Amino acid sequence: MAEPARYVMIGGFLGAGKTTAVARLARHLTDRGKRVGLICNDQSSGLVDTTLLRSQGFPVEEITGGCFCCRFDSLLEAAEALTRNSRPDLFLAEPVGSCTDLVATVSYPLRRIYGDRFTVAPLSVMVDPLRAARMVGLVEGRSFSEKVTYVYRKQLQEADVIVVNKCDAHPADLLDRLSAALAAEFPQATVLACSARTGAGVDAWFETVLAENPASRSLEIDYDIYAEGEALLGWLNCTVQLRAESPFDGNRTLVDLARQVRERLAAAGEEIAHLKMTLDARDGSGTLSVVSLVGSDQEPDLRESLLDRVDAGELVVNLRAETDPARLEAVLRETLAALDGVEARVEHLEQLRPGRPVPTHRMA
Repeated sequence: MAEPARYVMIGGFLGAGKTTAVARLARHLTDRGKRVGLICNDQSSGLVDTTLLRSQGFPVEEITGGCFCCRFDSLLEAAEALTRNSRPDLFLAEPVGSCTDLVATVSYPLRRIYGDRFTVAPLSVMVDPLRAARMVGLVEGRSFSEKVTYVYRKQLQEADVIVVNKCDAHPADLLDRLSAALAAEFPQATVLACSARTGAGVDAWFETVLAENPASRSLEIDYDIYAEGEALLGWLNCTVQLRAESPFDGNRTLVDLARQVRERLAAAGEEIAHLKMTLDARDGSGTLSVVSLVGSDQEPDLRESLLDRVDAGELVVNLRAETDPARLEAVLRETLAALDGVEARVEHLEQLRPGRPVPTHRMA
């Protein structure tokens, strides 16, 4: 009988850097001869995360239409599909960024019902330093409403490991104070700091999730508040075909798009949870332009760049913000219509509010 595969779940709020962390861990494992299978998750289809991870050569399955807890059977089906195609030693799973109660609804069922097929790693919860520092009161700035913040705190309360990500982009003093504050408020978790983007400090995190077992702990949670908090977030996924008569700078176009979306939402006091976009020129180079924006008072981050100007490409937009999803659609369409010299044709668009979570299993 085959050895059980290791199931590693990397959670955290929208914009915490989960996909970058998944890719970093996947590369670490494959470089050491391990086979990995990646599972992405979202409330709707058309994921930037799937595009990014597949572009790096990893086998990826995508679960849409609800979080892991509500699509537990789909999670098993995704694992089976990956097993047929690549026989992973480890599954790396990235749940929806607004999801919590993952231990009782995913980790426990995997351990208790399917323990012959999986060993379950400690639950990692990634945090964006600035957003977390505002949440614990270390710095001032824009934040979410009380019920959205409830979901954010619940994610941290059930974590085995809290990973303060993006340490390359923030002062050491802030990171030290934040780590201390998180350790004091969430004493059940090991608090680590790293940069999934650069690889700084990731070894301690890798060692923890690959070697240790999770704590036996269930979360006390009010599902009414959880559902209301999640439903305050508007969700938009969109695929757009861009075309121009003369070559244009795709990297600059994405950054300008992100700024225009941010300015329109910020002017109305609407907080962005995460805006992530990719532009694929489909020129055979295998490169993408990738922009990420976390917060309505932050600057767009050009994370990957196209090597040359392009005359066409496929744009994928994932936008989450605390506002009506119809408003997100209107803002995006206005922004696309204002592109200078570039024609934008919307090929696919979904906008929604997450429905009430109804877990397949919930085990204390």
